[in-house]
Amino acid sequence: MARFSKMQVLAAMASTGMVPVFYHKDAETAKSVIKACYEGGVRAFEFTNRGDFAHEVFGALVKFAATECPELILGVGSVVDPATAALYIQLGANFVVGPMFNPEVAKVCNRRLIPYTPGCGSVTEISTAQEAGCDLCKIFPAGNVGGPSFVKNVKAPMPWSMLMVTGAVEPTEENLSAWIKAGVTCVGMGSKLFPSEVIARKEWDTITGYCKEALAIIRRYQ
Repeated sequence: MARFSKMQVLAAMASTGMVPVFYHKDAETAKSVIKACYEGGVRAFEFTNRGDFAHEVFGALVKFAATECPELILGVGSVVDPATAALYIQLGANFVVGPMFNPEVAKVCNRRLIPYTPGCGSVTEISTAQEAGCDLCKIFPAGNVGGPSFVKNVKAPMPWSMLMVTGAVEPTEENLSAWIKAGVTCVGMGSKLFPSEVIARKEWDTITGYCKEALAIIRRYQ
C-alpha cells in the first residue's frame, strides 16, 4: 500500500524536478543506488519493471526505503497493462509510469488514488490522458518527438499541462536548463545518471554527486 498521497507524490516531483529511472536485477545493488540518490537529494525514484522477478526486487526496495530512506517516494516504471500496475500497487508503489497510455491502467491507479504518468508523443495523447485523470504526463521519447521545443509548444495552448520528459535528458547545465525553461514539471533520467562502469565499481558516492549536481542545476532554472 502506498505510503504517500497523490498530492505528496506530485509535489515532490515538481519541487525536486528530477526522477531517477533505474533497474537492476540484484536487490542489494538497487538498494545502494537508491540510498546514494536519496543522500544526493532525490525524493522520488522510479524503479523500472524490465526484468524477470523485477517485482520481487521492488518489494525488497519498498521495505528498505521505508526504514533507510523515509522521505523517498518509490514508484514503478515501464508498466503497460493493468495487471502489472495492480501488482506493483499492492507491493507499495506510490506512482506508476508507462511508455504509452493505457486507459485500463488509469482506472486501476485512479481507484487507489495512485498517480499514473503515461508516455505521450502528441498533443492528442496528452489531452486523452488528462481526460482519464493523469495529472502528470510523460513526453516519451522526448528527444524524438521534438525536444524542449515540443514541450514549449504544448504548454502554449495547454498551460495547465504537467509534463515529465524521459529520453534525451542529460545531467548537464545546457541540457537541463533547456528542459526547465521549456516548462517541464520534472525530468526522468536513467543511464546518464547511472553509468554502467560506476555501478560495476560500486562507486555510490559518485552517484550521490551526480544527483546533487543535477538537482542544483534544476533549482537554478526552476
